[in-house]
Amino acid sequence: MRRAFFFSALLLLPTSCVANSPSNPEEAGTVTWGRDLEAALLSSRQSGKPVFALFQEIPGCAGCKQFGRDVLSDATLVEAIETEFTPLLIHNNKPGKDAEVLQRFREPAWNYQVVRFLDADAKDIIPRRDQIWDTAGIADRMIATLVTAKRPVPGYLVLLAAEQSSRLKEAVFAMYCFWTGEMELGQIEGVITTEAGFMGGREVTRVRYDPAVISLPQLIATAEKVECANAVFVPEEEVATAKATRLQVGAISGYRSALASDQKKQVQGSSFQALPLSAAQATKINAWARKDLAKALSFLTPSQRATFKSRS
Repeated sequence: MRRAFFFSALLLLPTSCVANSPSNPEEAGTVTWGRDLEAALLSSRQSGKPVFALFQEIPGCAGCKQFGRDVLSDATLVEAIETEFTPLLIHNNKPGKDAEVLQRFREPAWNYQVVRFLDADAKDIIPRRDQIWDTAGIADRMIATLVTAKRPVPGYLVLLAAEQSSRLKEAVFAMYCFWTGEMELGQIEGVITTEAGFMGGREVTRVRYDPAVISLPQLIATAEKVECANAVFVPEEEVATAKATRLQVGAISGYRSALASDQKKQVQGSSFQALPLSAAQATKINAWARKDLAKALSFLTPSQRATFKSRS
């Protein structure tokens, strides 16, 4: 009798409770995945969004688990996958439909994760590439896919790819006010992050920049134009390159960051301050919040924009 009552009670549970699926396996991160190829292709045809197809070993090795923890659980990347793409997960070590999809795409079983970007006809939008296992690499390929598919590329995704890039370099600029330095230098195309600090008794702004977008001489010249470069300090190996300027040039030494209350002064007291921002987002929003609100908002994810508007 008790057993019959128990099962009857289960049938009376709200549908939403019964429908809840268990959390993703570690290898799949926190993305909300579809599991049916044909449904994903239909969704892609209707929305125009490319399919983000993850072929993943589940259960998988330590590398597969790390990819799930570090890349597929990055909140900004996850939102980009779910907003700009149609997510599809294929287990590469399971029979049935998963095995059929593997055979269709000629993907090996029991393999490290591979992400392919498909159009509504199941064709690769950009060429397949193996061993792209970090956030910057996946974000770069997402951007390339959107460009090739003639889809809008959101500013927050571009910023994420840049912030995670291994090619970033740094320079430290001395000036009269690091609050102004963070705002003005943060507006420069190719500057990814800024930080207010001190060096040699001076207020300085430390920047991380992308040399593929702006060279060191170009960065120095632009900083001079906005009067945020009384002197410049760079890594020892780049001092010779920086000396092609009339400014005082030296190697970075003894730098220390300013207090938190001196960081991103233009954001303080605004609705942006309550948002969970990456260092790059905080830099760009601090740079544009008082000058061009629409541009500042372009660096937020859709969920961040919704939160900002609800608090403004």
